[in-house]
Amino acid sequence: MKLVFLDSDTLPHPLKQPDWITDWVNLPATEQTTHAVSSALQGAQICITNKIRITPAILAQCPDLKYICVAATGYDCIDLQACREHGVLVSNVPGYSKQSVAESVIASIYALRRNLLTYARIGPSRWSDSPHFCVHDRPIQDVAGATLGIIGQGAIGSEVARLAQVLGMQVLFAEHRGKHEVRDGYTRFETVIAQADVITLHCPLTPATQGLIGQAEVAHMKPGALLINTARGPLVNEDAVIDGLRTGHLGGAALDVLVTEPPAGNEPLLALDHPNLIITPHVAWAAHDGQARLASGLEANLQAFHAGQPINLVN
Repeated sequence: MKLVFLDSDTLPHPLKQPDWITDWVNLPATEQTTHAVSSALQGAQICITNKIRITPAILAQCPDLKYICVAATGYDCIDLQACREHGVLVSNVPGYSKQSVAESVIASIYALRRNLLTYARIGPSRWSDSPHFCVHDRPIQDVAGATLGIIGQGAIGSEVARLAQVLGMQVLFAEHRGKHEVRDGYTRFETVIAQADVITLHCPLTPATQGLIGQAEVAHMKPGALLINTARGPLVNEDAVIDGLRTGHLGGAALDVLVTEPPAGNEPLLALDHPNLIITPHVAWAAHDGQARLASGLEANLQAFHAGQPINLVN
């Protein structure tokens, strides 16, 4: 049995190789082209991929492939319909990152609400010139009492809600955009957008959610509201974020994901000089414990597939 991990450097935590896999190939990085991916997968029955896309054209050139294990919870990199047509099973690793991502969201809320970036710069540069013991610059807001709007009530969104409520925040889960019938425990999407002091995204990337937060949504947010995205970059229109920050309508943003990853380096968002903009390189999930849970989940998926009882199937 041959296994190929297409982008193995995305998971620094080591994986245990089962004895039933006789040929395990780690590829630190794979070029995202049909030729490069299909060539890498020749003769492989199993593929592990994190963000390398598996397309119909690739599947057509890999007749031996039987199982794809996504080294993530989100599986938007896989064409599920094409996998069904080729008889390829697909599993993900649900819930492994809920603690890591949730803590990252809470950290971002504190950093943005309390303007920590601004005051971290002021400390070394202006404090010594102050006539007083303190320096007042941007407003500092408490977290307790603020309203948190959560889009997505899966494992991560639910964990964010739990932590936020412990901190004294009011939590609103958003119903799907455009839905007039609101499920129990949810609030209309438009109401959440208008009432939340902080909006955090925890939904999958689908055709329905692409561009979920655009110019209209930013315009309807409360003045000074904050936006946090640790899910997928294309959920957010980056131009809308830039405009909102420049005008001051958005009070700040914490983005762990971008539309293009890795970015080219010339994106306007990366060049934006804003005191309350945090951009991190898709690492909210990557706490040491989170990596260990992901590795354990991948190992469990492989063993279940080998036993003929695959788990965590998404197709």
